[in-house]
Amino acid sequence: MSPEPTATPIPPAGAALRPSQVDPVAWADLVACLDDCRADAHGPTITGITLDSRQVHPGDLYVGLHGLHAHGATFAASAAKSGAVALLTDVEGATLAAGAGVPVIVADDPRAAMAVAAAMIFGHPSDAMTMFGITGTNGKTTTAFLVEAGLRAAGRHVGTIGTIGFRLDGDELPSARTTVTTPESPDLQGLFAAMAERGASDVVMEVSSHALALQRVDGTCFDVVAFTNLGRDHLDFHKTLDEYFEAKARLFTPELARVGVINVDDSRGRQLVERMQASGVTVVTTSIHHASDYQVTSWHAAAAGAVFDVNTPSGKRTLELSLPGEFNVRNAAMALAMLEAAGLTFDDVADGLASAQVPGRMERVDLGAEAPTALVDFAHTPQAIASALDAARTSVDGGRLLAVLGAGGDRDVAKRGPMGQVAAERADIVIVTDDNPRTEDPAVIRAAVLEGAHDAAGDDVIVVDGGRRREAINEALRMAKVGDVVCVLGKGHETGQHIGSEVLPFDDREVIRAEWKAVVRRNEEDQAR
Repeated sequence: MSPEPTATPIPPAGAALRPSQVDPVAWADLVACLDDCRADAHGPTITGITLDSRQVHPGDLYVGLHGLHAHGATFAASAAKSGAVALLTDVEGATLAAGAGVPVIVADDPRAAMAVAAAMIFGHPSDAMTMFGITGTNGKTTTAFLVEAGLRAAGRHVGTIGTIGFRLDGDELPSARTTVTTPESPDLQGLFAAMAERGASDVVMEVSSHALALQRVDGTCFDVVAFTNLGRDHLDFHKTLDEYFEAKARLFTPELARVGVINVDDSRGRQLVERMQASGVTVVTTSIHHASDYQVTSWHAAAAGAVFDVNTPSGKRTLELSLPGEFNVRNAAMALAMLEAAGLTFDDVADGLASAQVPGRMERVDLGAEAPTALVDFAHTPQAIASALDAARTSVDGGRLLAVLGAGGDRDVAKRGPMGQVAAERADIVIVTDDNPRTEDPAVIRAAVLEGAHDAAGDDVIVVDGGRRREAINEALRMAKVGDVVCVLGKGHETGQHIGSEVLPFDDREVIRAEWKAVVRRNEEDQAR
């Protein structure tokens, strides 16, 4: 039996989550665990670690890295005044922090050293839990929710880390977020330790390509990791698809993983299998179209979502999902493989897999009777848009499929045209709108998506520039009829829209409900005239 979660204080919003107590780490022990470092001969015991000078706790090791706008070591003196007792940095940082008055560790690779130090300082918390890590362009969040649901059905206490936040047994853990998906290593290891302290037996987390490239999960060995797929995304950071793949491939090395579950319908997945077999990491394969350890032999749409048959090492299984579409069948087969790789059985986890719901992933927005079906999904890559619209098509009841989508600003510009293209190839009406324009001109972003949509649209496909997001959603709902499906893509669970330097309140689900009421009211007024 796993321990019951314990009630420990939750920090105020804006603070990184840590355990309530940490055993002090001796200076000599800390220095000894770090490779390629030079350090002062004597130093204090350490009780915490942070990368943010504003988040320093007394007794912390402050880490000063070279940042986008400034070197973190320039804030070492401020960190020391707040209670930091030592500094970890590079050669440049040591020079910048010469007057800070604290002992210094100089590392050739300070990011790698930070990750190892964080794991040690917080007591290697991941060793006390079963660790699940999921990477891939699409499907990480859904697969993580499925694994969590299976574990909780088996009576486990589960921490989750990813795009939708930090949770323990489904309850939010308020904490500062410095990244979208995977926290920096000091915050991540502190979060692991806090989850373990509160009784978590397992942690399920999304592992982003940024996190792997920036060594945020170094110092953690996952019991089971999974690769969902590789599509076009984040090329503003990785530059090439090969570089993007190599970042993700780091998760499937002996240093970070014991067992890897791989979707071999993806060519990059098959490439990973070959590498893992050569390196000695245990491989479990999943597929719909290829021979594999977990092979889906058939599936069909159902009122609740989908039903599928899968051959597994323990026999043929049938599972009904509350999530629609082939891509969710694929995610569920992967989740089952991960759970069984960790020692659970189908009977332990089946009820959880069957009932799992994921906020903002093919989420139905109830508009009442005599209304079109409205769905919200986080899809923001060409591959994800194609999968979401294919799944949404199965919900169309003799009507049309309307897609509302846009592309993010200050991100990979080359995926914008293909996003419009795949939407026009699948939907009857494509309404292009703003996503998170950030600092770019929204009209310029829409124009790129519209160009791709117009190029792919047949004579019977309508493509519209919907302008701002609320107006575009309103237009889609005005055009839709009973039996149609309106699929609003790109933001999913998000509750804000990034415009310029601001994040303005915007939840697609709330806006759909409000605009549908406005459409109904307008129709009633028109009929009354």
